[in-house]
Parts: sequence; C-alpha cells; structure tokens
Amino acid sequence: MAKNVAHYSVLIALAMVMSYIEANIPISGAVYGVKLGLANVVVLLALYVYGFKAATFISIIRIFLVGILFGTSYSLLFSLAGGTLSLLVMGLLKRFKIGSIIGVSVFGAVFHNLGQIIVAILLLNISVMYYLPILIVSGIVSGVLIGIVSGIVIKRVRRYILCYRS
Repeated sequence: MAKNVAHYSVLIALAMVMSYIEANIPISGAVYGVKLGLANVVVLLALYVYGFKAATFISIIRIFLVGILFGTSYSLLFSLAGGTLSLLVMGLLKRFKIGSIIGVSVFGAVFHNLGQIIVAILLLNISVMYYLPILIVSGIVSGVLIGIVSGIVIKRVRRYILCYRS
C-alpha cells in the first residue's frame, strides 16, 4: 500500500509538471485551447500499469491541483469534464481490449475535447459546435503523438517493474 502511495504521488507530480510545461508552450497558434495533452502520458501509464481506479485517482487529483494552482474556476470545470469523459472512454476501450494504446489515446483526446465543448454549451450558453471539427482534428493528431510516446513509456516502465520485482 505505501509503495502504491509513493508511485501515485510521483505520477501526480509528473502529470502536474507536464501540465505546467504545456501551459507555458503556446502550440495552439491561432486556435485557442488546442493543447498536446502531455499529462495524458501519465494517465495512460497509470491506466495500463496500475488500472482504472489508479488512473482515475491520479487524473482527478492532478486536475484539481493544477486548476487550483495555475487555472481558474472555468478551466477547472473544463478540465474536469474533459478529463472525466476521456478517462471513462479510455477505461472502457482498455477493459474490452478495443484498439491499441494509440487508438485509446486518440479516443481519449477526442472525448476530452467533446467534454469541454459540452461544458462550454451548458455554462456559457453559446453555440461552439463550429469549433468541434477543429478540436476533433487536433485531438486525433495529439492522440496519435501521445499514444506513441505512452506506448514507449509503458513498455519501459513495465520492464523496469518486472526487473525490480525479480
């Protein structure tokens, strides 16, 4: 139990650092809100190595801490909605073994964006559906990149864990 707490704490800290780095790298250009999703590498790692409950815990704690430290109440709500929907979809895809880690990452990124669009419609009472195609394309691109990186990281972490337990 103590070992898991230590592992989860390290993963939360790593995800927070990745969120902070990403917040300070303007990759979106002309499209507001488009991000790579670096912290999702950690969420995917937690999902594939420790399971859905651990990934949920790590993701929710990271969202709240980053929201409190670096965001606003709106950014916290957007991140919570996107992260929750994304994690549910990724968890289901992994559980039923649908697709590779890259596919799981792509669906996670797209559903993260969808969750944020839903919150924007509900909270701001504006139609932002025109923004959805842009977010879907950016979700696919970032999902593929994050999926590739996550696959490499997960293989190395699993290898390390197997060597460590032996």
